[in-house]
Amino acid sequence: MDRAAKRELVANLHDVFGDTGVVVVAHYTGLTVAEMTTYRQRMKQAGGHVKVAKNRLAKLALQDTPAAGIADLFTGPTCIAYSQDPIAAAKVAVAYAKENDKLVILGGTMGPNVLDAKGVKALAELPSLDELRAKLIGLLNAPATKIARTIKEPSAKLTRVISAKASQDAA
Repeated sequence: MDRAAKRELVANLHDVFGDTGVVVVAHYTGLTVAEMTTYRQRMKQAGGHVKVAKNRLAKLALQDTPAAGIADLFTGPTCIAYSQDPIAAAKVAVAYAKENDKLVILGGTMGPNVLDAKGVKALAELPSLDELRAKLIGLLNAPATKIARTIKEPSAKLTRVISAKASQDAA
């Protein structure tokens, strides 16, 4: 890798560390190419990305970013997973680490907050942004539905009483 490519990689990683919602750092020793490809595909489906970079270059990219606290995690063969959604990358990384014990989560960052492996796992257990939006919409729609049902119910009861009386008179 020549100097220009290294500069470009450091600049890209600097943007990643500065702009993304969550970054998860993991060791990938022993993962085959097929397993790593599967991990990348799952992360991409969730809206995230996986990068493998030299630790020295990653530490250079971390300087002057909110994620600078995770520099100590970059030892050995590390990969980073990141996404704009603050939960997506953590969910995929933790799920894949459960399936494949060769992927070991070291920690991560969510903005300026440094997370250890337990913190990343706790973050992965939270509902995603889309799930939270769906719950919020459901909560907002529930009162309107209840009001409509309450308003409609007396007339429905009256209709049932009249139809029951009419069927009694007919019989």
